[in-house]
Amino acid sequence: MIAGLASLLAGFLRMAGLPVGSQPWLPLGAICLTAGFVLNLWNLGRTLWTARPIGLPARFVVAGLMSLAGVVSLGTIFSLALGGWTTNPTLLRLTSEGIPLHAALGLGGWLTFTAMGVSYRLLAMFMLAPETEDRTSRIALLAGGASILALLVGGPLCLLLFGQGVTHPLVISLALATVSLAFYGYDIIRLYRTRNRQRIELNARMAAWALGGLGLATILLLLVTISGEIDRRIGAVVFLFAFGWLTGLGLAKLYKIVAFLTWLECYGALLGRRPTPRVQDLVDEPRALPWFWLYFACVGAASLAAFLDGSLAFRIAALGILVATASICRQLISIRTLRSVPALMLPDGAGARPRLLLPKLQQSQR
Repeated sequence: MIAGLASLLAGFLRMAGLPVGSQPWLPLGAICLTAGFVLNLWNLGRTLWTARPIGLPARFVVAGLMSLAGVVSLGTIFSLALGGWTTNPTLLRLTSEGIPLHAALGLGGWLTFTAMGVSYRLLAMFMLAPETEDRTSRIALLAGGASILALLVGGPLCLLLFGQGVTHPLVISLALATVSLAFYGYDIIRLYRTRNRQRIELNARMAAWALGGLGLATILLLLVTISGEIDRRIGAVVFLFAFGWLTGLGLAKLYKIVAFLTWLECYGALLGRRPTPRVQDLVDEPRALPWFWLYFACVGAASLAAFLDGSLAFRIAALGILVATASICRQLISIRTLRSVPALMLPDGAGARPRLLLPKLQQSQR
C-alpha cells in the first residue's frame, strides 16, 4: 500500500507537469494499492467472519468495507484510464463522470462510516459509558447502509445502464446519510451524558470537537446543495470534512490508542508482578493540549478562508495545521518512548523498551 500510494502521488505530479520520470505511475499505483487493499479486506473479513455474531460497531465496519471495495474498484479504473492502459468507452465514461461517486464512497462511506462504528466502541470504552444497541443506533446503521448502496449500486446503474448522470444517486445518498448522521449524533451525545468517568480525558474532549466538525460540515453540505452553490463551495466543505472530522478524530483517538497499545506491549505481562503505571501515565496532556487547540483553531480558520475565497489566509492557516499535526505526532513519539513514565516504573533493560513503529515479535505474541 505504501508503494502504491507513492506511485499514485508520482502519477499526480506527472499529470501536473512535473518531471518525475516516464514510468506508468498511475497504473502501477493502482496495482499495488489494489493488492494491499484486497489483503486487508481478506484479513478483516476473516476476522469478522470468525467473530460471528458481530455487534453493532462491527456491522458499521462491514458496511464501510463494502464501500471500500467500491472505492478501490473505481480508483483502479480511473488509474488505468488516465494512465492510458485502457480505451474502453465504458471505463472512460466512468472515469470522466464517476469522480463524485469515488469521493463520496471514500470520504462518506469508507472513512466516515467506519469511523462511526469504531467511535461507538472506543468512546464507550474510554469514557466508561453504557454500550447498548438502541433503536437510534440501528436506524443510523440502516440509513447509512442504504446511503452506501445508493452510491455503490445506483450510481453506476444510472451512469452506464440508463445513460444519466450521478446527480440523483448523490442526492438520495446525501438525504439518507443526513438521517444516519442525525441519529448517530444523538447516540454520541447520549454516550457523553451517561458516562461514568466524570473527568474525561484529552482524547474524548478533542473527539467532541471532531464530531462538531462532522455536524457543521454536514449542515454546510446540505445548504450549498439546496442553494445550488455546491460546485463553487464543495472544496471548502470537503476540507472541513476531511480535516475537521476525519483527521481531527484520528489524531484524538490515536493519542489514546498509541498509549493503550504501548502499555499492553510494555506492561501487560508485568501486571500483578510488579508496580506498573496506568495507561494515562504514559501521556502528558498539558503538553499536548495547546497543539490540539491550535489544530482545530487552524482548521476552522482555513475552512472559513476557503468559503470566503481568502487564499492567503487559507495558506497561513494550513501552515498552522501542519505545525500542529507535526507537534501532535511528536507527542505520540513521546508516548512510544515512555518519556512521561517515572524512572522506577520503566521496563527492565533497554530491550524491554518499545520500538517506535514495530512491536517486538516476542512481546506481541505474549
